[in-house]
Amino acid sequence: MTGIAPNGGVVPAPLPSFEVLIEQPDLARWRAGNTGVPGFTSFAATAPGPHVLLLSLMHGNEFSGAIVLERMLRTGLRPLRGRLTFGFANLAAFDRFDPDNPTASRFVDEDMNRLWDPAAIDGPRRSAELDRVREIRAAVEAADYVLDLHSMLWPSDPLILCGGTARGRDLAAAIGHPALVVSDTGHTSGPRLIDYPRFADPDGTACAVLVEAGQHWHDDTTSMASASVHGLLRHLGMIDSHPARPAPAPQPAVRLAEVTDVVTAATNAFGFMRSFRGGEVIPRRNTLIALDGTSEIRTPYDDCLLVMPTLRTSRGHTAVRLARILG
Repeated sequence: MTGIAPNGGVVPAPLPSFEVLIEQPDLARWRAGNTGVPGFTSFAATAPGPHVLLLSLMHGNEFSGAIVLERMLRTGLRPLRGRLTFGFANLAAFDRFDPDNPTASRFVDEDMNRLWDPAAIDGPRRSAELDRVREIRAAVEAADYVLDLHSMLWPSDPLILCGGTARGRDLAAAIGHPALVVSDTGHTSGPRLIDYPRFADPDGTACAVLVEAGQHWHDDTTSMASASVHGLLRHLGMIDSHPARPAPAPQPAVRLAEVTDVVTAATNAFGFMRSFRGGEVIPRRNTLIALDGTSEIRTPYDDCLLVMPTLRTSRGHTAVRLARILG
């Protein structure tokens, strides 16, 4: 819980302990890959079709998606048409994972999902993550569709972030799992993979979406990541409903929301008025939800959707996104 400081600001809640309820996948068989890029394995069908990249471990401690991809590789899944590539992105951070300190291995040097800027990639700066982005860039450039699998630290309803294009929204809705599709334009701290120009260009054809499958280190999150992958591959006609594969989950009605405000912490004293859950809808406009130092953060309209509130954040980082529900 947050508290009130003597100056009227909010004292951020201490970081709680997080229990790891799933085991890290064993990726030893897939580290070499077969593409020339470590951690990337690709298979082509004889029938023509799209090239799909399934990407996990953009953050080293988010391994629900990696569990799903490792399972698919181990059971020998192959595409009925086109090409299917499995990618494990930040293996260096993944190798540092410690269940007694599970939040420490998100990255080695910096957040890999804030580096998808061609100027930065082509520039001289070096870091573990930026070097890895350079290494996997060709695989990203080659794909027609990218499904980027993530999970969340704080409690939240699962969702798909589809960027700002109509084709991104359409693809996310067709996947169907999770059922909440959120259109947004990213973070002030740097572009995500789905913001990479070939995916964000409104006149382009390539498409990438980001699945936030649930809270880190929970079985339900792995199940949602699996439903997302199979939803995409079925939509594109790349797999069938073979009995050995998961049956399609009942498809809930898709809800679409559009981010109107990205709240970035301006101080290190940002705190919410209570422990909000991602996906919570605040009924009334002008409801006070947080203090940033002494500055008030209020909802700009009725029925305001809170997208992935970070219950403890620092200056310069996204604290929450506010979204209008479109249907």
